[in-house]
Amino acid sequence: MTLSQYIRLIDVQAKFALKADASRYFLGYVWWILEPLLYVGVFYVVFNVILNSRHPDFLTFLMCGKLPFVWFSKSVITGSNAIVSNAGLIGKINVPKTLFPMARIQEGVYKQMAVFALLIAVVVINGYSPSWIWLWLLPVIALNYLMIVACAFVGAVLVCYFRDFSMIISLGMTFLMFTSGIFWDVRTLSDPALTELILNVNPVAFILDAYRQILMGGVAPDLGGMLRYALIFGMLAAGMVFIMRKLSQALALKALTA
Repeated sequence: MTLSQYIRLIDVQAKFALKADASRYFLGYVWWILEPLLYVGVFYVVFNVILNSRHPDFLTFLMCGKLPFVWFSKSVITGSNAIVSNAGLIGKINVPKTLFPMARIQEGVYKQMAVFALLIAVVVINGYSPSWIWLWLLPVIALNYLMIVACAFVGAVLVCYFRDFSMIISLGMTFLMFTSGIFWDVRTLSDPALTELILNVNPVAFILDAYRQILMGGVAPDLGGMLRYALIFGMLAAGMVFIMRKLSQALALKALTA
């Protein structure tokens, strides 16, 4: 299979899945935007209305963190389960096993395009003026995507061998949701050393902070941190591609005999 055929197959599979998913609901494609907005609405009520968050412009702050996190968490979870959920297809054709998580990731990309358009509109409406700094969104989104790919590949292999990892990954996303600064600002911690520690060891916290630095602060993200995480996740993704090729038959057998 050539690279162009591989990419085309990923795209076709993702589009078919999106159409099938939309056809199951009355509101169809509207759920692409409505679902993340409902997430934001629930947490806005809890943290701003009930708990009275003191962060200025909490809605924009929350959206800049929660919307990218929903993309990351849902794509990693669905990508991790992609091979085992396609066991019937795997038993009939021999294709690269990376195809299945990549197709689920591509679904998330299409949905996130609409979500990012909404996010930009909300940020502008709330008084934040676009500037050349916003061009930094492109490498930040690319890094976000690379993180998703690497984590989904790792999850897909683990879930093939141990189904329990599916639950562990979901619980891990809940842990990250509360420790990555979605509802609180990592830069307002009283200890600057703790802020640096979190940004240096938690890539999700780093990427969410980068979105906020660009859209709300008008400041370029830490280039050194971006390059470091790009190297880590790039090497991880490349390594997982190699492993999944070597274990292609074993992964297929594990998916079929689960």
